Amino acid sequence: MQRLIIKTGSALPALREQLGDYEDWIAAGLGEGGWRVVDAMVGEVLPPPAAVAGVVITGSPAMVSDRAPWSVALAAWLRGAHAARVPLLGICYGHQLLADALGGEVGYHPAGPEVGFARVKLTAAAGADPLFGGLPASFDAAVIHWQSVLRLPPGTVRLAGNDFEPNHAFRLGESVGVQFHPEFSAAAIRGYLDLLAERLAGEGLDARSLAAYPDDLTAAAGLLRRFAVRVRDGVARPA
Repeated sequence: MQRLIIKTGSALPALREQLGDYEDWIAAGLGEGGWRVVDAMVGEVLPPPAAVAGVVITGSPAMVSDRAPWSVALAAWLRGAHAARVPLLGICYGHQLLADALGGEVGYHPAGPEVGFARVKLTAAAGADPLFGGLPASFDAAVIHWQSVLRLPPGTVRLAGNDFEPNHAFRLGESVGVQFHPEFSAAAIRGYLDLLAERLAGEGLDARSLAAYPDDLTAAAGLLRRFAVRVRDGVARPA
């Protein structure tokens, strides 16, 4: 059974040269080898869901609402994997694409981007969740997104949010989406703030003040390792 990191985009070139790319950060957070990277943007073929033990979908500078052909194709594959109860973890763009594929709605956040460090608060339902159970009631996480899940898919359990972004995490069966970035280090998000300072200023945001924030991202980062253990230990799926 294959374990996949589905690549849907890349970090900014200057940051990538210094720290590596999204899939590198995710692989480090998962904490064990054997995860195969499949680049959806260049049309790499995905295996049938029956041959897959678990999937992490990366973030991307792309926008779900643009309906790029590669993204539409990936959404269809994710629907099949979800139906087969393959454990899926979508991050940022992956979170949005997963929600969109399963019947939710994605679009630009009406209040603009959420960038930098954010305090994420768990819902009551998160206490019994296989990934979120046992985490602090609130924790800091790295965020950088212009679009959001505006409406969750039917039947979804909302797991986390905050005053700006109510849908920071959700579960639907074995599919989990997180809007925040568990794979980002403090250096990665501060690098983004520095490189995007001019663009953020156009949104009325000051990159310097956004970077001046507590940077203990331990709780958020732990989700990747928890997911890897769940995949490794196996999840009951229909015969």
